[in-house]
Amino acid sequence: SIRLISIPPSIFRSALSSQGSRVVLEPIPKCDVHRLDEAPSTQVVLTRDEALQYYLTMQTIRSLELKTKQLFDQMIIGGSCHLYAGQEACAVGIEAAIKPTDHLITGYRTHGFAFTRSGSLRAIFAELAGRKTGLSKGRGGSMHMYTKNFYGGWAVVGSQVPLGAGLALACKYRKTDELCVCLYGDGAVNQGQVAETMNMAALWKLPIIFVCENNKYALCTPVERGSVNTNFYTRGDVIPGLRADGMDILCVREATRFASDHCRSGKGPIILELQTYRYFAHYAGDDEDSYRSAEEVDEVRRNRDPISQFEVRIISNNMASTEELRQIDEQIKKEVEEATQFAIQSPEPPVEELCNHIYSNCVPQDVRGINPWTKLKSVS
Repeated sequence: SIRLISIPPSIFRSALSSQGSRVVLEPIPKCDVHRLDEAPSTQVVLTRDEALQYYLTMQTIRSLELKTKQLFDQMIIGGSCHLYAGQEACAVGIEAAIKPTDHLITGYRTHGFAFTRSGSLRAIFAELAGRKTGLSKGRGGSMHMYTKNFYGGWAVVGSQVPLGAGLALACKYRKTDELCVCLYGDGAVNQGQVAETMNMAALWKLPIIFVCENNKYALCTPVERGSVNTNFYTRGDVIPGLRADGMDILCVREATRFASDHCRSGKGPIILELQTYRYFAHYAGDDEDSYRSAEEVDEVRRNRDPISQFEVRIISNNMASTEELRQIDEQIKKEVEEATQFAIQSPEPPVEELCNHIYSNCVPQDVRGINPWTKLKSVS
């Protein structure tokens, strides 16, 4: 279901000609499981086409985030900005295992899924810069992007989890074969609304995958200081759970496939904990040196980086050459730069449209402005 920017034509033609060639790779790490009689397979197969798609999408998200940090530092992007660099295998692995018709909702670290769901770097950068051409027409910014079957990021910790259950309830009520992937961080695990939602989801056997992206820090608090039970995949009590390496895209893909099959078979919810790591501060501007060392971050970058690990894997299995991957990297850089210029040159939303889209399918109506004497028009 991953939406792609363009792969260089020569590589794309080669990928298409060999996409039927499935390579059996070395076994991936085994998942930890809770209340499950079996676990995802450790034996995986991969085609060249899949490998190129996964690499390109992860590398695009990384480049998107590096450019976003630069634009934030230049004050072209304002407001809060939570970067996803380091966690790319989570977004791409999940999308590789579900359908475009499935529903997805997440917290405030939303840029990765905004890309996998929309495929538009232009619309993402425009939204980050608060421009009319953005995914949310310049009104949402970093945390609030939406597109088809993607219900955006939510700023209040854990607030998206009840909404995710509502999406899953809609899937069940309509008798579709769809499910909801509801993501939250390790900092949301202890929220009461998360526990209440899991209880309802289990009672009603909702088709929902609760995905905990455990990046080790809830803002500045290490997980060990915030939770007495850090085995987050077990926190649903009677709800089955599994824990996978969130820095390995194939581990994420296989774990998500397993969880997806569980939900679609009518067994109800399941929890998937992905052990991952963010490279940047909790938000752009956060003083991360106060709670973790630069040496810790560098160690993860050197030894566990999801893109570097995957690059080694596909090259060692003769699925792509270093030259082909560098060609993809150059293409991504061009796409990112073009999208950045498009965003900068796009207009901001006019004040007259400030109150548009408050209501759905309503006749135009007046909305009070910043004082009782100022009136703005709301158009659906």
